[in-house]
Amino acid sequence: MSCHPYDAMAAQCLLPVLREADADGAVRRTAALLAAGCRVVELTTSTPGWAEAVARTAPLADAYGRPALIGVGTVTAADQAETALDAGAAFLISPYPAPEVRTVAARRGAVFVEGGFTPGEIASAVRSAGAAKVFPAHVGGPQFIRSLKAVLPGALFIPTGGIRPAEIPEWLAAGAAAVGIGSGLPDDPGELAAVFAALARPCCTGCAAAGC
Repeated sequence: MSCHPYDAMAAQCLLPVLREADADGAVRRTAALLAAGCRVVELTTSTPGWAEAVARTAPLADAYGRPALIGVGTVTAADQAETALDAGAAFLISPYPAPEVRTVAARRGAVFVEGGFTPGEIASAVRSAGAAKVFPAHVGGPQFIRSLKAVLPGALFIPTGGIRPAEIPEWLAAGAAAVGIGSGLPDDPGELAAVFAALARPCCTGCAAAGC
């Protein structure tokens, strides 16, 4: 049994979003995150050589020996989705509605977190896959997540954009399943590990039983 990316994201609470200068940089950052106790990492198509970075990091494990779940964000076209999945991506994320990506994900049985900002866009993403990336999240703030949860109580929301690490608890309290963070995480290994340890929640019952 393997852990579903949604369960792992919700357990981790914080989803690092990496935009690096090259594939080597993305691999180094991902390895450092995994060593700090992070399991789920989002690389992005804005990184040159991103597919190579996915292929190199997808086989890795985190500090607890669990298989890494490496996803690809800023996926907005069918060819990007195909390339990401061929490289071993565990999930796909778009910043806004991406019908082409939704089609590829459905055909290949892949996890796709579609982005949106308006209630209509977010509801459409949730109807398709049960989850939505709320972007740019800082525009609406945590209260926007509370309002969305009121009408979509079972949805998994991942607000991303303009959120500082210190603000994560406020977003989680508002109903976010996990918070996407693109910058501001500490470089010191001990401090980074402390961030993930402080936020970690139990994963799904099945994962606890299977040790995944």
